[in-house]
Amino acid sequence: MEQRLNETQLQQIVAEVQELSLRQESELSPAQVREILQELNLPPEFLEDALIQLHRREALKVQQRRHRWIWAGSVLAIVLIVIGTTVSIQQQQQMLRNVTAQQDRITLGQDDGGNLNTISRQANGEVFYRITLNNAPVGEKLALSCKWSDPSGQIVHQNRYQTKEINSPIWNTVCRYQIGSAAPIGNWKVQAFVGDRLLSDAIFDVK
Repeated sequence: MEQRLNETQLQQIVAEVQELSLRQESELSPAQVREILQELNLPPEFLEDALIQLHRREALKVQQRRHRWIWAGSVLAIVLIVIGTTVSIQQQQQMLRNVTAQQDRITLGQDDGGNLNTISRQANGEVFYRITLNNAPVGEKLALSCKWSDPSGQIVHQNRYQTKEINSPIWNTVCRYQIGSAAPIGNWKVQAFVGDRLLSDAIFDVK
């Protein structure tokens, strides 16, 4: 059964045949090329070698074009990675900037909800610095640290820790230090940091 064509298909076939015909008319046979070479006083025996060189140059151009595309794609991928990393870092920094201390208190091990201004070194116990964070990043873990300074300003202890995964923008955290019986008497200071930014601080008296 012969395949029947509609009007659109017929027009497409006519256009294709015309293009093939024009292409064939524009192409020269090897014999025609040799005649042209002879008219130009060029040795026709070099035709085969010239065709090989021509094909090599065309293949080289295609290869170079492919390499340029690969190089451009690699550069684009690197740029996108750099941009993505930069955006991620900026978002992380912004997240840390949003974290603040809503409340901070000095307590002993047994927390009665109050805030101690004076600690007895004779108790020889741990002092807790309790901080309530505001705008804590839900689903993330925060790297926090505390520095404990004696009355001379010397840092005698540092806490570095990571919170559990935060599940509420209001989040309680704590750092601690053992105040021994030989601890210097006077005003002590504790500072809490998120990253390298001061989050809060408190002063308490050791007697």
